[in-house]
Formats: sequence, C-alpha cells, structure tokens
Amino acid sequence: MKLKKRKIKYAAIFFLCWLTFLVILVNGILKFQTLVDIFGSYALVEVSLWLLVLLPTVAVYLFTKE
Repeated sequence: MKLKKRKIKYAAIFFLCWLTFLVILVNGILKFQTLVDIFGSYALVEVSLWLLVLLPTVAVYLFTKE
C-alpha cells in the first residue's frame, strides 16, 4: 500500500483536531479520574481513549479520495 501525501495530510489534521477535542473533553469536562472510577480500570479507559482517536483517523485516511 503506497502512502499518499494528501490523504496523510487530511488524516493528520483530523488526528490533531480530534485528539485536542478529546483531551479537552476528558480532562476539562468529564475528569479522567471520574472515568476511571466508572469503568474501574485505568488501562481500560486509556486504551479506549486511544482507540477513539486512532480508529477514526485510520478511517479518514482510508476514505479520503485521492
């Protein structure tokens, strides 16, 4: 699979915006410790937050037209 510059650019922009939004949401509004208390596991919350960032970024890369 050959990487395309345009697709990488759009995926990177999406990654930065989405990561910033989630950081503001989790640290500012929901409070990370509250999420850990609800789900009961630090690792579970951490992995789920990373998947919430990485999976949509990969989807943006795959579905961006050349």
